[in-house]
Amino acid sequence: MDRMLRMFLRLFMRQGINKGIDMVAKRGIDPNDKSPEAKQEAEAAKQSAKRARQAMRMGRRIGRL
Repeated sequence: MDRMLRMFLRLFMRQGINKGIDMVAKRGIDPNDKSPEAKQEAEAAKQSAKRARQAMRMGRRIGRL
């Protein structure tokens, strides 16, 4: 029972963290309304968000050991 609870808790935490990272990366602006500079900045933020997710994944793997 404990294992199932932990599994679901991790699932929901992971989804919440990913949504938060996406919201920060987007900054609540519609991609179609952006200037070319803003689009480049958004792309850089998207790459940073991807790296943050990868780092979290690695941290979880290390934490399991």
